[in-house]
Amino acid sequence: MLTLYYHPLSSYCHKVLIALYEHAIDFEGRLIDLGNAGEKAQLLALWPLGKFPVICDHAGQRNVAESTIIIEYLDRYFAGHHLLIPADWDTALEVRQWDRVCDNYLQTPLQQIVLDRILATEADLTRQRSTLQTVYGMLDRQLENRTWLASPEFSLADCAAAPALFYASTLEPFPDDHTHLNAYFDRLMNRPSVQRVIDEARPYFSLFPFAQDIPQRFRQRT
Repeated sequence: MLTLYYHPLSSYCHKVLIALYEHAIDFEGRLIDLGNAGEKAQLLALWPLGKFPVICDHAGQRNVAESTIIIEYLDRYFAGHHLLIPADWDTALEVRQWDRVCDNYLQTPLQQIVLDRILATEADLTRQRSTLQTVYGMLDRQLENRTWLASPEFSLADCAAAPALFYASTLEPFPDDHTHLNAYFDRLMNRPSVQRVIDEARPYFSLFPFAQDIPQRFRQRT
């Protein structure tokens, strides 16, 4: 019923894959190489902005783009007993807020740092790295006495945090004294859905500009 257009190295695709695996939803994965004109044309036909992930719901006759919206859609039409966006409005609001923090203030600066490496522009990235450290501090305080980021159970916020923190930590390590954040990261990386995404991404790690900084525990299957 579902086809996911994605790339296994993309952090936003990781976010959606984690949600799909959390819900145990069957889907067909369609890997898109943006360097391939034909494959890029397939993606543009679904979403003219040419960004992945995109989900095609064949039964619902609808294409859904943008990682957060895709997860909202999965929760509404395909979820099992555990919702990634809680039914309680106040908890859901907090989940959505931390989802936005992870996307806007972890993903955005880390992508700017990666793009600088790809383009070899050697720009001043002090502000981007400072933003990552600021968010690390926010997360460490938020996670005091919590297992998951914004809800008693694993949620949309954790789907967003896992890939963002995985890649961000290779560029700007977590401070040692951020004990809550470090413990949370380990919990995320031990989550079966997250482990599965990392396993699937591993053959592509060499394409990541900071591949040498990915910890050894992730570069080889344990």
